[in-house]
Amino acid sequence: QVRLEESGGGLVQAGGSLRLSCAISTGRIATRLMGWYRQAPGKERELVASFPLGGSIDYLDSVKGRFTISTNKARNAVYLQMNSLKPEDTGVYYCHVRVWTGDPYWGQGTQVTVSS
Repeated sequence: QVRLEESGGGLVQAGGSLRLSCAISTGRIATRLMGWYRQAPGKERELVASFPLGGSIDYLDSVKGRFTISTNKARNAVYLQMNSLKPEDTGVYYCHVRVWTGDPYWGQGTQVTVSS
């Protein structure tokens, strides 16, 4: 069973920055995709950024130029650097990993609140 541990959420003023981290805590495992989703109150969960192994990084249009996804060399941790935050970025952010078998796993979610 793969377990993901998230950290880094919090409350920040508009224009500020946060860095989210997500680590696979159950040992080394090959991953084919790592990414971040978010869910705002009353809205569906949406993909924020994805980083496929050997593929192109993709971002939600509204965060392009402000957010950056990255992984460590072992690809057992994924990060989301969020700059120039806006109130509409508020939501619960979920780490998402798809391991080599194709099975998906989710983090527990971390709250990001951006005040105006």
